[in-house]
Amino acid sequence: MEAYKILRIINNNVVFSVNERGDEIILRGKGIGFQKKAGMTVAAGDVEGIYVLEKPQTKNKLYDLLEDMPPEYIEVSARIIDHARKVLGKTLDENIYVTLTDHIHFAAERKLKGIEYVNPLLWEIRAYYAQEYQVGLWALEEIHKCLGLELKEDEAGFIALHIVNAQLGIQMDNMFQITQMIGGIIKIVENYYGRRFDSESMDYERFITHLKFFGQRLFKNKTYGKEDAGFHEMIRERYAFDYACARKIRMYILEKYHKDVGTEEMTFLTVHLRRVSSDEL
Repeated sequence: MEAYKILRIINNNVVFSVNERGDEIILRGKGIGFQKKAGMTVAAGDVEGIYVLEKPQTKNKLYDLLEDMPPEYIEVSARIIDHARKVLGKTLDENIYVTLTDHIHFAAERKLKGIEYVNPLLWEIRAYYAQEYQVGLWALEEIHKCLGLELKEDEAGFIALHIVNAQLGIQMDNMFQITQMIGGIIKIVENYYGRRFDSESMDYERFITHLKFFGQRLFKNKTYGKEDAGFHEMIRERYAFDYACARKIRMYILEKYHKDVGTEEMTFLTVHLRRVSSDEL
């Protein structure tokens, strides 16, 4: 495609267009909307970033947002999302254009009124979502550069959760609960084994990654699928000490979140506990 037809101008640097498949897209590039109108074109070589909007509801929500806020918010949000994709190398659900833009706009409004939220999960976010948190810190610099606002470090944590949420495809409220849950599980595990673990070790990183997706399955009420009873019994008997820790985790989740942990999840929790607590397996 040599040029993109403009559907709507957001500002000098952001426009809505359409790709060859008919999907509405956001185009970002310096000056691509300057002195342009709907129906005119943007040269492909002038485009710095392309963001696909495949879901009609995402497009409609974004249009509604843009009716109520200055267009520079979608621009800074698009820059942050573009940076997150490059740094993380992961797919992000397109709904982040709505949720992150709305969050940044709301945070800016609160800042101007002298109100700034404390992030109660900042420590956990820094510990369990380190890469996303670094993106959040980058985002604060970008917001300061583009909007002239200095937001607190707590906002880097909130932005990081939006990015994690876009990776896992779950509701933001559930993202908070999953992060709290991971913190609770780590406390149980460290108390059970009587020591702190090396947060930079490969096994610890794998354990945290497992807990993220474990939380995703839990709050989406999904499981691994068909259960292997023989494998479960072998793990339960061979690693009885670690399995007992998994039982404590199961009780914690049942009591706090009223969700049961199936035997297949118990199996894999035990395997990860064994790995993170020893050099075996």
